[in-house]
Parts: sequence; structure tokens; C-alpha cells
Amino acid sequence: MANVIKKLKNKEDLETLENSLCASHNKDGLLVIIAGGTCGEARGSKKIHDAIESSCKKHSDKKISTLYTGCHGFCQMEPIVIVEPHKFWYHSVKDSDAEDIVNSAISGKPVEKLLFTDEKGKKIQIEEDIPFYHHQKKLLLSSNRKLNPTSIEDYISNGGYAALVKALSMKPEKIIDEVKIAGLRGRGGGGFLTAKKWETVRKAQPGEPRYIICNADEGDPGAYMDRSLLEGNPHNILEGMIIGAYAIEATHGYIYVRNEYPLAVKNVTIALEKARELGLVGKNILGSGFDFDITISRGGGAFVCGESTALMASLEGKIGEPKAKYIHTAEYGLNNKPSCLNNVETWANVPLIINNGSDWYGKIGTKGSKGTKIFSLVGKINNTGLVEVPMGIKLKEIIFNIGGGIPNNKKFKAVQTGGPSGGCLPESMLDIPVDFDELTKIGSMMGSGGLIVMDEDTCMVDVARYFTEFLTEESCGKCTPCREGVAQMLWILDRICKGEGEEGDVALLEEMSETILEASLCALGGTAPNPVLSTIKYFRNEYIAHIKDKRCPAKVCKSLIKYTVVEPNCVGCKACAKACPVDAIEQTNKPATIKGKVSDKMKIHSVIQNKCIKCGMCIESCKFDAINVE
Repeated sequence: MANVIKKLKNKEDLETLENSLCASHNKDGLLVIIAGGTCGEARGSKKIHDAIESSCKKHSDKKISTLYTGCHGFCQMEPIVIVEPHKFWYHSVKDSDAEDIVNSAISGKPVEKLLFTDEKGKKIQIEEDIPFYHHQKKLLLSSNRKLNPTSIEDYISNGGYAALVKALSMKPEKIIDEVKIAGLRGRGGGGFLTAKKWETVRKAQPGEPRYIICNADEGDPGAYMDRSLLEGNPHNILEGMIIGAYAIEATHGYIYVRNEYPLAVKNVTIALEKARELGLVGKNILGSGFDFDITISRGGGAFVCGESTALMASLEGKIGEPKAKYIHTAEYGLNNKPSCLNNVETWANVPLIINNGSDWYGKIGTKGSKGTKIFSLVGKINNTGLVEVPMGIKLKEIIFNIGGGIPNNKKFKAVQTGGPSGGCLPESMLDIPVDFDELTKIGSMMGSGGLIVMDEDTCMVDVARYFTEFLTEESCGKCTPCREGVAQMLWILDRICKGEGEEGDVALLEEMSETILEASLCALGGTAPNPVLSTIKYFRNEYIAHIKDKRCPAKVCKSLIKYTVVEPNCVGCKACAKACPVDAIEQTNKPATIKGKVSDKMKIHSVIQNKCIKCGMCIESCKFDAINVE
């Protein structure tokens, strides 16, 4: 380990190491930052890093180096490269651009073709001026661009583990008080007050072992906030966990992470090993007399294991099933001992609060929801990626100021907040402040932070069906209301989407939802009806159209639509027939009209309805708008 020659025995050793690292840092040099993370590596960022590093070696007379970091958030624009100190921000970079990028660092002149272009055609050079970044408030994600996630030296030189040093000089009760005054609420979905949970764990079963657990079992479709934090800055989460363990007097912790997150597993494993080598995890941390170690446990991908009791059962080697909530995990959790479970983003906030104070943190956000929240912004939106915003920001600001609105001049229709168990909110709700309480009031939820945007071409009945299908498959099957109730809701929704809906189906869905909400054992069943209830509440007309008129307004449900040829537009080019996988398009005897003239050779085509599978390949292949969906 470079620059590290001994285990840190006390806080003075850590301060000395930090000073040494900062002194050896080439502050006057040029730095090329390459964004990694899963999204970046999927688009070749590692290859780009190697090409830029090779190019840097050709200019050994210049003080130029590279930094390979985690995700910077604007995933759609990956691979992303930043050149310091000029702050040039490049996107969609290729390895063939390496020499140009290095030359731009040396000359101070940007590579124009790699700069961001706004909707008016203006080239933007620096990150802060790009609308996607300009409207954010980055407290947690900002560190992702400053350090190599596999380097503990980078973390320490950026002030890492300073919060731990400060916490170890405080009484445990004082740490809990700071978190309480800050108003930190769990970012995993429930929004439970973090300090209240810590207090309960600390007071439970005096003299018995207690556990700290990090929930990194992020299972919501389209959500990857926790993954990005673990990949980009794993030491931040470790530091938060160590502080939390000291506050509640826990001696062991677990990080329960999805096995489908290989890069996150790799980076947090490296971080833990290096922290242990330095004595920041283990026996007598920094000479404080406090012992604490962490084990990484990889989950098998069951969505229900994001629930606290199911997760702990999985850690114990049992089937991941929830338990009744009359027994709280804070008192009787893992191995029947007091256990403190918080998600990745919650633990990442702890060092911020200890370093900057509860008063500073409390000024960010709303009265009941403090700090920032990271969202994954996906779906029918121009700018997709991770966004970090202060609590209380309006949905409209996220979707249109940061997300850039809806592609192809389509109309906004709905946004689902809170993942598969969240609600779908219409345009009339876009002025709602995004915080735990306000979203709950209107039939949705914060959840872990997924935001899925939908446009006018989205069928809301089909959306409810899709998420109900997901939850049906992910139900552990332990309790009847969830196992049978959600499956029956799916059966009804399937019928409606097939044009087989009946009078009374909507009322039945609402009635079943009430029972499932009240009687389910855990939060999976207890929130499963949200997509159905919210779509019925705000888009009831679409249900009525499916049931009464046997029509899908969005032209999505295959059983309720048909493809036809618009004869005046058809030029008989046969592109649609060639693209059709089931030979459902035939040539007629009618001559095509091309540029106002009747053709002697080209014939109009038609769709054979009983063979058509409504795959849409004909629409994609036609250049003349000659295919219509009715």
C-alpha cells in the first residue's frame, strides 16, 4: 500500500498520514478523470482509461496523471471524462479520443466535438453549467469524481475517516443526539427516524451482542443508487457503519449486497481489506478501545430480502421470509439479538452529519425530511441517470429542469415514485414537494429512490399489470393475502389488458387492495396494491376504456389494437413485408401512388390480421408512415 508504512494506532497517526498524502499530491499538475462504475465500464471506460494513461506516458515531461473513479451520475452520456484544472467535461468518449484529450489538458483548449451541446446548440465546457448537474445539490455523489474507489489513500486525503476520529472523541449518546437533531430518516423506503432506531438498539438486551447491518439488497427495477455509492465511494459507507456501531456499542456488522453487483462487491471488499490493514476496522480502532469488524454477505437476488426480517433470516442461512412485526428487529433481530439495519445511502449520510454538524444538515430539505435524496431517473426522459437533490424539490423540477423533459416532443403522462410498490402520479401532481410525508399523502411513496417517467404512449393499466406481475413473482408466499391476493389482482389485470375485463373489475381491485394492504405480513404485500390503486385513482378513464370500449387509448395492449396499412402512403416498397417475422403482410392488386403518379409495378400492401402478432417491426421498417395502429 503506497505511502502507508504502519497500522494506525491513534488519531494522530491518521492525521499524520492525511498530511503526508496531501503533501505528496501533485496539486499543480494536470489530471484526467475517467468515470468508471458499471455504466461506464459497460461502455468501455476501462479501455478509455488505459488509452489515456498510455497517451500521458508520451508526455512524461508534463505533470499529467489519470484518475479512474466511480459513476458521475449522467449515465446516459457515458463514457465521461473530465480534465482538470480546466474543468473540461467530455461525454461519449472513445479510446481513439485519448490523444486529443491529453493534448487538451496540456494546451488548455477543449476538444469541441466531445463537449456537451444544449438544446439551443450551445457548447458547454464545464460540468456545473450543464442543466443536468446545475440543478442538483450533491453531498454524497460529489465524492465519486474525486477518488479512486479502490484507494484508501484517496479517501483519507479527501478528509475520509475524519468523522470517525471526531465520533470516537464523543460519547455514544451524543452521536445519537446529533443524528436525531439532524433529522436523518432511513433512505431505504420507510423513512423511519434513524436515531430512534439506534436508541432502541442501544437500550435493548443490555450486555448482549448487537449488530450493525447495511442493506445493499437493491431490488427495485431501474434503481441503482446504492450500487453507485458502493462502487464509487465504499469507504464512506464503512465509515458511517463504524460510527453507528460505536454509537450503539455493536461489535460486528454485515453488508448484505446483491450478488448481481459484482463491481460493488469487488470495491467494498477491497475497501474493507484496506481499512482492516490500517486498523480502521478490527481491534482497538485508533487506540480507542473500541472493537468492530464487518462481514460481507452476498444475497441471491430475492426482492423480499430487502425487507428487514427476511434479510436477517437470509444472513442466518435460512429461507428469506419475513416475520410478523410484533417483534422488532431493533430488539430481537439477527440471531435474536438487537440489530440496527439501515440502507447504503443512510449510512453514507452519517459522516456528513458528524463532520458538519446537525445544524448544518438540518438546514437542507423540509421540516420533516432533511438532507438530500439520490434518485435514479429513468424511463421516457431525455436525461437519464442518478440525481441528488434536496428534499422538498418539486417533481416538475426533477423531470423537466434536470431530466430535460420528454423525448420526441411527446406529452408527459405519469411518473412512478418508490419503485414497483410505489404510485403513478399524473401531471397535476408535479408541483408536489418530494419528501417522505407528501408522497405518502397522495398515494405514493419515496421508496429507495426510483423515478420512472412515462409519456403519452404508456398504457397505465399495462403499467399496473407489469409491476403487479413483478411483485407476484417476488412474493415469498408465506402469507395468504400477498401470495393469493396479489396473484388474483394480476389475473384481473391480465384479463382487462386482453379485452376480457368485466363490469365491477375496478371495484373488485379496489376492495382486494384494501385487504392486502391491511393483512399482509410485510411491506412487500403491504405496498403491492399501490401501482393499481394510484392508476385507478388518477387514470380511471383508461380502465373504463379497456373494459367498456374494449380499447387501449395508448395503443399498447395487443389484444385491443390492430395494425393496418394507410393505403395513400404505401409505395409498395416491401420493407414492411421483409421485416415481418410471421409473413403477416401481403401484396394486394391495388397499384401504389408514388409522388402523385400511379405506379405500374409497385402494389399496395395489407396486413393479414389473423397472422399479425403486433410486434411493431413493420412500423419500425416503414419510412413513409404507411402503418397505422388502431
